[in-house]
Amino acid sequence: MSLADDDTTLPFWRQRPKPIGFEIAYRLKGDMLEIDSTRKVDQVRLSAVEQVRFIYAPSNVSSKGFRTQLRLSDGRTISFGNLSWRSLTDIDRDDARYHAFVTALSTAIVRANPKARFLGGKPYLLWLALVIAGGGAMLMLTFFSLRALQQGATAAAGLGLVLAAASFWQVWPMIRLNQPRDLASGEVPDDLVPGRLAA
Repeated sequence: MSLADDDTTLPFWRQRPKPIGFEIAYRLKGDMLEIDSTRKVDQVRLSAVEQVRFIYAPSNVSSKGFRTQLRLSDGRTISFGNLSWRSLTDIDRDDARYHAFVTALSTAIVRANPKARFLGGKPYLLWLALVIAGGGAMLMLTFFSLRALQQGATAAAGLGLVLAAASFWQVWPMIRLNQPRDLASGEVPDDLVPGRLAA
């Protein structure tokens, strides 16, 4: 992944989004976003971006995964993140350059379409489903542990409490960081786009 490319100073980002597959390169060119997936090159007009959404999206390998999603006027969605796969088990993170590219992209989108909406977190219904599923699982594990304690099964109770704690550790950041919220035009939230360098 790199923000600085080989022959130009235009804002640039590279990502290999899957362990097996091609690297995708994103380059800002004025009011256009060029997307080079090795097999083809697409040009997207930034004036067509109606919505920018930032989400917390941990992967199986890392809990530090974040994504930027662009929704276009024709219904298409463009999505890229801060994690890039090097191999089946190894990922690369370059949060500072990711933040710099997303900031440049957001500024360019506002310039091309001042009406574009900026949002943080998941859509409300998806977030609510996550809250219900995550909260329900933790309540069930806690209830199981209490019942096990009442029946003298301390090993089962301990296992239930460990699982409840592990579930909370994984689910709570997803609930907290993905809580739906409106952002100011062009705003890039530090909690959903890590890597902002101190001034």
